[in-house]
Amino acid sequence: MNNNDKILLEQAYSKIYEDNNPFKPATPDDIEDRKQHLIRVANKKVKDYIKNGSVGPLDLSGTSIQSLPPDLKVGGNLYLHDTPIQSLPSGLEVGGYLDLYNTPIQSLPPGLKVGGNFDLLDAPIQSLPPDLKVGGGLNLTESPIQSLPSGLEVGGYLYLNRTPIQSLPDDLKVGGDLCLADTPIAKKYTEDEIRKMCPGVKGSICKTYV
Repeated sequence: MNNNDKILLEQAYSKIYEDNNPFKPATPDDIEDRKQHLIRVANKKVKDYIKNGSVGPLDLSGTSIQSLPPDLKVGGNLYLHDTPIQSLPSGLEVGGYLDLYNTPIQSLPPGLKVGGNFDLLDAPIQSLPPDLKVGGGLNLTESPIQSLPSGLEVGGYLYLNRTPIQSLPDDLKVGGDLCLADTPIAKKYTEDEIRKMCPGVKGSICKTYV
């Protein structure tokens, strides 16, 4: 083997090593391809769930899901925590628990129905649709929400701890406890005053953590 052949062979081995090196830095194209692949995987999971009858839970937590199809019906729980989703589709109905913890969700569609608990802990949600119905508890702790819509009905607890909530609608209905720790309302009003403002609260009025 002459020197030129040796050089060509060394270059070929070097190229093979670079192409198969697991520690090779990813290029922007590699990153974008990976992102699009993960989105396709998440979307396929939704399509398969619908194809199989929309029965039971739909777990999309930690995926790259960015949107859901309109009029989606989820028979069980819908897990979306730690995803980049920013909005929900019109006609969405969730029979069980709706988990939006630690998402950049900014808006909710009118007509949203949640049969179980609804978790918006630490989400940047600023408003709720006027006809929202939640069968279980609603957790808005550490969200930037400042007011609630008229007609809001929550079957279980309503957690508003550490929010800038400024007012409560007088027709608010809460089947469980109303928790307002570290809020402007808790600092401004007594429990009795809050109770008079919201006679539809069946549980306790909590101004401090319990």
